[in-house]
Amino acid sequence: MNKYIKYGLALIVISIIGIAIYFYVIKSDNHSETEHQKEVYTCSMHPQIIRDKPGNCPICGMTLVKKITGNNSADDNSIDNLIKPTNNFIVGNYQTTTAIDTTFNSEINLPGIVAYDPNSSVNIAARMSGRIERMYVNYKYQKVNKGQKLFDLYSPELLTEQQNFIYMVINDAENPSIINASRQKLLLYGMTQNQINALSNSKKVNPLITIYSPAFGIIDGTGTMDDTTNAVMQSTSNNTEVLDVKEGNYIKKGEVVFKLLNTDKVWGIFNVSQSYNSLVQANQSIRITTELDKEDFFDAKINFVETQLNPADKTNRIRVYLNNNKLKLPIGLRLQGVVKTNPAKGIWIQKQAMVSIGNKKIVFLKMENGFKASSIKTGIEMDDFIQIIEGISVKDTIAKNAQYLIDSESFIKNE
Repeated sequence: MNKYIKYGLALIVISIIGIAIYFYVIKSDNHSETEHQKEVYTCSMHPQIIRDKPGNCPICGMTLVKKITGNNSADDNSIDNLIKPTNNFIVGNYQTTTAIDTTFNSEINLPGIVAYDPNSSVNIAARMSGRIERMYVNYKYQKVNKGQKLFDLYSPELLTEQQNFIYMVINDAENPSIINASRQKLLLYGMTQNQINALSNSKKVNPLITIYSPAFGIIDGTGTMDDTTNAVMQSTSNNTEVLDVKEGNYIKKGEVVFKLLNTDKVWGIFNVSQSYNSLVQANQSIRITTELDKEDFFDAKINFVETQLNPADKTNRIRVYLNNNKLKLPIGLRLQGVVKTNPAKGIWIQKQAMVSIGNKKIVFLKMENGFKASSIKTGIEMDDFIQIIEGISVKDTIAKNAQYLIDSESFIKNE
């Protein structure tokens, strides 16, 4: 029995020694491999060149420098993994700068244009059904004065009302209330007071009734004016566009024949980039100059700030309501607006020290032997500076031009 116990103990001891020797050998091999992997050499101008021993860069001929690499992998959502392998850590000597803690006062320059005010337009609508016998205006953007002839209309309905009025004037002259009611009905149908007086005196119906302009303005078609800027560009590029309504056309009661655009009240429409959205508000002062005379300016107030982005250039628009009686600004004239911003205090860096990669913005922090990418959060922009909300402080040193580091191939190669 003692003999078996001795053999069993000897077997256990031998097994323990064998296992210990096995793990010692594996650990030594892994350690040697790790040390071997850590010693790699790269080019400071072309980080994509990786060698396991010293030498020269095959692209530019520079001496390779030792680079320490690790085996830890970054998280898939981290910025390190996003810009690997060439832009995670840049070996080289580049110009540097630091963030500054200061207060900025700035002026925002906003490009703009003079546009029609659709709220002051007048619809010329048919008050009765009929046929247009003659047009006195034929083109869009044609100027008309108040009281000017627009078109002649034949309307059986209006012809009947004229006959009723004449009958009451001749046969019921002692009942002025009925005559006045009939007169009022003719006024509502679009006849002028002078036309009704002439009808009362002549006692003869007129089959054609002339429609006059109720106001001064510019003739426009019946299309909607959802995009005021497009309407402006059409007016400046094609002043002889034919109206949709022509002689011989039938129109229905209530149908809009065309519009009169008022040029006495216009809009100044200015584009605001997204970085300045928080700085521009309603009732803020704006100084405006025109392309006709950049030295002559006038002051106004911002009346409305649109909240919807313009899909074409991703900008917001602001409106300035202008009284054009004295200004006499032509529609489509280009404007330049200047808005003074309130003082903004914060930590700022120059725009060129930051680069945007998709939904992230990064700078390159100066390390001991190179630059490391670091994500930041930004705020408003002022002139050539951008506000830093989170990511770096005034104590950090960063690359002066981040674009040079994120694209090493942008440098000129020496063959």
